[in-house]
Amino acid sequence: MMTSDIVGLLLVYVYVALLILISEKLLKNYPNISRKFLHIMVGNILFILPLFTSREVITFLAAAPFILLTFLISPYSPLKIKNRVSSAGHGFGLVYYAISWTVLAFFFYDQPWIIAVGIAAMSYGDGMASLIGERIGKHKYNITGDTKSLEGSLTMFLVLIIALGVVLGYYNVLPPNYLIIVAIALVATLFEGLTPRGLDNLTACFSAVATYLLLTWV
Repeated sequence: MMTSDIVGLLLVYVYVALLILISEKLLKNYPNISRKFLHIMVGNILFILPLFTSREVITFLAAAPFILLTFLISPYSPLKIKNRVSSAGHGFGLVYYAISWTVLAFFFYDQPWIIAVGIAAMSYGDGMASLIGERIGKHKYNITGDTKSLEGSLTMFLVLIIALGVVLGYYNVLPPNYLIIVAIALVATLFEGLTPRGLDNLTACFSAVATYLLLTWV
């Protein structure tokens, strides 16, 4: 394990612990906002990814442990741990979030910007869509059993266009045509709108990555 891997691990765990502390203590009276705060802010882990050099470290030490952790604090945990963050929203939402990150880390550990595209879609994009949609969403739609709003979907699309520009710029891999970013944001938004019950943390993430790969590798 390289020194940079150790630093990356420490930063990931310290950062997530800090977010959980803020969510559970400072936002304890607002469980839904607390959950959205955690959902969105965990996405900033994508800026730590360049420190990792080992597939095993980033996958099995930095990402995979959060699958078990988020499951154990979910409403479906056999431990029945009372947790305000996990009790709000879809029960498995945060678990799917961790699964997405783990899968991407395994396959793209040496191309962290690809992992970052997926994380950005499910953290900044999906997170803001849910937050704004629940607060000001007036025009509702329900295609697959989960109510969404046009306001939330539009928010995700616009936020993701900006976020992907920042993220890919951070990794110095901005595509030659900005329409590629627009297309990624559009596809991820469509999948988020069509996916029910927290599964959008899988579909928004993987559809964004698939679109990025399709449009940049052909």
